[in-house]
Amino acid sequence: MFNLSSFLTRIRRSGSGAPAQPPTRRAASGSPYEGATAGRRLGTWVTTRDAINSVWYQSADQLVARSRDIIRKDGWASKAVDEWVCNAIGTGIKPQSMHPTLAIKEKLQALWSLWANEADAAGMTDIYGLQALAFRSMVEGGECFARRHDRDLHEGLSVPLQLQLIEAEQLPFYLARPTPNTPQGNVVRASIEFDPSGRRTAYYFYKQHPGERIFFPTDLELMRVPAAEVMHLFRSLRPGQLRGVPWMANALVRLWELDQYDDAELLRKKFAAMMMGFITRQNPDDAFFPNATPQEATDAGGVAGSGEQGVAVAQLEAGTMTELEPGEDVKFSEPADVGGNYESFERIQLLRIAAGLGLPYDMLTGDLSKTSYSSIRAGILSFRRLCEQIQFGVFIYQFCRPTWRAFVEQAVLAGKLDARDYMANRDDYLAVQWHTPKWAWVDPEKDVKAEIIAIRSGLKARSMSINEMGMDEEEVDRQIARDNERADELGLVLDSDPRKTDARGQASNLLDTTQTDAGTEGDNGDAPADSQPKRKEPKK
Repeated sequence: MFNLSSFLTRIRRSGSGAPAQPPTRRAASGSPYEGATAGRRLGTWVTTRDAINSVWYQSADQLVARSRDIIRKDGWASKAVDEWVCNAIGTGIKPQSMHPTLAIKEKLQALWSLWANEADAAGMTDIYGLQALAFRSMVEGGECFARRHDRDLHEGLSVPLQLQLIEAEQLPFYLARPTPNTPQGNVVRASIEFDPSGRRTAYYFYKQHPGERIFFPTDLELMRVPAAEVMHLFRSLRPGQLRGVPWMANALVRLWELDQYDDAELLRKKFAAMMMGFITRQNPDDAFFPNATPQEATDAGGVAGSGEQGVAVAQLEAGTMTELEPGEDVKFSEPADVGGNYESFERIQLLRIAAGLGLPYDMLTGDLSKTSYSSIRAGILSFRRLCEQIQFGVFIYQFCRPTWRAFVEQAVLAGKLDARDYMANRDDYLAVQWHTPKWAWVDPEKDVKAEIIAIRSGLKARSMSINEMGMDEEEVDRQIARDNERADELGLVLDSDPRKTDARGQASNLLDTTQTDAGTEGDNGDAPADSQPKRKEPKK
């Protein structure tokens, strides 16, 4: 039998009869997490729950301008950018075609070698120089754009394709409205056009850099460029991020203030070295050297006059003493010294700056005075893991991979590559392996021995070791074969040839079968007596 009273009681207990209410805000002192308190210690901590694009929107223009300014003016900031570029890009991230047909693979590699010197639309560098410049622009401005230009066949390029790099400022920071050229249903956010599915369809660039005011008139007319022609390079820090943040953002304030502190310290030392003197007089209207003419004052070792602000100045030569009038006295400046804390203070600040820039301290400063082999190796290994993450997760994916695809497509369309089966086997043509720059060894002997042990024990393939050094294993093998063939023709026996010598560089006949067949056997084909194994007599 239905019990109405019991049913209503259960409703009241469960609270399902009333709308859910937000939890009341607890007192700051009673927060379960200390970081959420708002008392005396954290009361001035201003936070925001804005999304990454809203935060970027409020700060982008100033952040990019200050990042470029500090890199121009500050040596530490400039050094940080150089270290990132030379470690992540170096001499270039190079492709190795993985096409299963050797003839097509070799043709692709040969075409790439020719086109690499023609890739820059400005004609100032090769494809690997473009990689370095694009990465540098990404670090400095937070992002960089590379536009693909398909050229005509009559221009004589090995592959009719070139790339143009575009700085972050040429894509407006604040354009977030549909334009007359926007297709129906698409939206524009941060100057990037999206279709209803959220895919990028176009970018709205200024025709000229908005800061180019000297040589060209500033043209703020927008130009719609399809997204298929644009490579957008930036390091994404949060899901949904649309534009890049300068890598200097975490260290900007500290770099700026440390630079001012160093300038002040330098001036303090300069003033202390000058030993400036101040003359005090009872009557301020009395002139310097009142009993001497200007020429006599000069002959005595001083010059009377006034400075730019109308203050009387006496310039004394070194080693001279001048007699002052009664009532006058000389007091020398004694700037306060910071003591012996300057070096330790500077080191701590640079440690924090290096952490904000993602670099080891010794790499940023070049200071190896307090490092050991183990510490510097551990720091470098950690940095290399971060660098590889950015190489493969950001730069290769956003720049190198689209570049290879555009290169192969244009080579096929231009007839530079006989690829009648391209549409059926497109993945084979686009398959590529990217080789990053070879890491320099901290201790070459130990590292090479470790590689040899790993290969000989079957823990690692020889080709993997060669690829990690930034080389193509097939090309290495062909080069070794050519070197061995040339050495045999010339009758050379090198201690680096494992066919002829052992690991100690001594001659080995393990593979010399001709000598075994003809020179070490007797007339009846038996081994000579001195080659027979000797029985070891037991000790008495």
